[in-house]
Amino acid sequence: MKETHRDLRIVFMGTPDFAVTQLQALLDNHFNVVGVITAPDKPAGRGRKLNESAVKVYAKDKGLTLLQPTNLKDDTFLAELKALNANLQIVVAFRMLPKVVWQMPEYGTFNLHASLLPNYRGAAPINWAIINGETETGVSTFFIDEKIDTGAMILQEALAIDPNENAGSLHDKLMHLGSDLILKTVNLIAQGEVKTTPQPEDAISKTAYKLNKDNCKIDWNASIHDIHNHIRGLSPYPAAWCLFQNGEDSLDIKIYDVMKEMEAHDLSVGQIVSTKKELKVAVKEGYISILKIKLPGKKLMDIKSLLNGYEVKSDAKML
Repeated sequence: MKETHRDLRIVFMGTPDFAVTQLQALLDNHFNVVGVITAPDKPAGRGRKLNESAVKVYAKDKGLTLLQPTNLKDDTFLAELKALNANLQIVVAFRMLPKVVWQMPEYGTFNLHASLLPNYRGAAPINWAIINGETETGVSTFFIDEKIDTGAMILQEALAIDPNENAGSLHDKLMHLGSDLILKTVNLIAQGEVKTTPQPEDAISKTAYKLNKDNCKIDWNASIHDIHNHIRGLSPYPAAWCLFQNGEDSLDIKIYDVMKEMEAHDLSVGQIVSTKKELKVAVKEGYISILKIKLPGKKLMDIKSLLNGYEVKSDAKML
């Protein structure tokens, strides 16, 4: 690492596991992290026990100063943030910041985003890159401005998406690629050598919409490739789902892993073909063979384990 010219005092903002890797990279490379901002604890599970964010757990373990504001415009929080006397803020998988926060430090506030901007601005860039069948994605750093993921670009690094990759494996690859990009970005800022590129305002970019029940539902009338991409793009979280009509039972099921089988047939879309070892869904260009599935109230299981003790009726179908 080059000798730095600026004495950086960094505030790090983030919440999930993805952000922990970036914070760890900063500490491992001896950058001075003077404070960490993360989400408030949230009730989770049946007992509604308060759940601490992954970043909070890590920051506590490292003895870092920690703030958990519910309101980023609150005067008390702003005073506490200012008192940290940071000259650089780094944001990874957090939330939209008000201007009073991102304008505070002398050297600005930059964000790490898991896409090749301007494409896939928004909440779920990793999922949508796979859902849309992209063969490449990456990570970008940019200085934050008034809008979401539109600020001046600093650095980008591209990564190939494997044809059968799911969102979980791509997440982990981008997480590690992101920590390298953050270190490169911080070093440029420390040396006073940052050059930025404005994002094109007229770019026709693809959007990383927030995931919800509607856009996670499988459309069995879509092409076999789109169905395959949809399922792997939502695996392992939040998972693609559909209705499974099995005799008199109508179940909301989640599907985590499938294979495409290109084959001509005369079955109706959604019709199920099952044996003791496999369960396939008829689609337009062939079959989607289900490999991992979760029924309501049951654990995630491979298809052979499910079929070992579960009867699939002859008229069963996916809706």
